[in-house]
Amino acid sequence: MDYKENFRFDQEIEFSIIPFKLRFKKPAKTSRDTLTEREIFFIKIYYKENPEIYGLGECSPIYGLSPEDPITVETTLLNELNLLKSTRSIDFGNISVSSVRFSLEMAIYDLINGGKRRISNHSFGLPIPINGLVWMNPVEVMKKDGLDKILDGFSTVKFKIGAEDFNEELEMLRSVRDRFDSNRITIRLDANGAFNEKNVIEKLEQLSKFDIHSIEQPIAPGNWNFMNELVKSSPIPIALDEELIGISTIEKKRLLLETIQPNYIVLKPMLHGGLGGCLEWIATARETGVDFWITSMLESSVGLNIIAQWVADMNVDMPQGLGTGGLYENNLPPAWETKEGYLYFKGLEALSQIQL
Repeated sequence: MDYKENFRFDQEIEFSIIPFKLRFKKPAKTSRDTLTEREIFFIKIYYKENPEIYGLGECSPIYGLSPEDPITVETTLLNELNLLKSTRSIDFGNISVSSVRFSLEMAIYDLINGGKRRISNHSFGLPIPINGLVWMNPVEVMKKDGLDKILDGFSTVKFKIGAEDFNEELEMLRSVRDRFDSNRITIRLDANGAFNEKNVIEKLEQLSKFDIHSIEQPIAPGNWNFMNELVKSSPIPIALDEELIGISTIEKKRLLLETIQPNYIVLKPMLHGGLGGCLEWIATARETGVDFWITSMLESSVGLNIIAQWVADMNVDMPQGLGTGGLYENNLPPAWETKEGYLYFKGLEALSQIQL
C-alpha cells in the first residue's frame, strides 16, 4: 500500500454515517468490562456524481480501553467528514482521535481503489500466521479453550491472565505445557497491567517456568523507568500495549522506546493512531531494535478486512493477533477465514459481499 498522509479530490464528496450495534454470541470479558454488544459507526464516502461506488469505514473504539469518549468520537467524526466535504481534502496527521482517523483511512483508501473493499493491489495469496486468543474466563474454561485452539491447529496461543487466582492460572499453564512443549506450542501472555511493582518479578519468575514467548503489559502503564528496569531483569520478554496509548508524536514514540527498550510492541490501528500512526510506531521500533506484531480490536468484518490487507502487504512471519469477527451474531460477511493457525483471504467475491 502506498500510504499518504493527505489527499485532495477533484470531485465533490458526500458521506453518510450509519450507527450499528454488534451483538456478541456470548459475553466477552475484557480486562475492564464484560461486553454483550458494541455500538459502532460505519461511514460511507463517495463522489456526489456516483453514490453507488463508495468507500466503507468503521469507527469502533472500545470505550474504557480507549481514552476516547462517545461525544468526542461522534463530534470529531462528523466535523472531519464535513471538512472533507467542504474542502475536498483531508490531512490524516491532523486527526488526533485514533478511531476516527482509522475509519477515515479505511473509507478513503477504499474509495480511491474503486470502492471494492480493497486498499491494496496485493493478491493476498499468502496466508497470515496468527495466534489463537483465549479470552478471560474461569481458569477451567480458559484451559479447555486453550487446548481447543491447539487441537484446531494453532501453534501460538495467547492467554489473558491476571483476572483469576494466580496459582490456578499457573496450574492451567502447567497443564498445557505438560501436554505440549515449546517445540510444539508457543505461549504468549497478556497481563493487562494486573501485576504491581512489588510482586511482578516474583510472578514473572513463576511464569517463566513454562517457556513463555512474551508477556504484554505486566504492570500498568505510566512508569517508564521502572518498566525499563523490568525489561532488563525479566526472565520473560516484555511487550508493550496499553503503554502506547495516547503517544502521538514521533519524538515521544522514540523517547518511549529508547527509555523502556521493550522486546516487542503490540499495535492496534483503532487504538494507536490508525494505519499512519502504527506505521510511525513500526518505523521507530525498527530504528530502536524493537520487534512488533499487529492485533485487531474486536472490529467487524469491515475493519478486520482492512487490517488483514495491511498486514498481508508486510509479508510478516511472526504470528499476528488477528481474528475474523466470529464473535458476533450479526456481523457482515467475512472476507477472511481461519484455518490451522493462519488467516486466509476468501477471494474477491467475498469482498463484494461487504455492503451496507
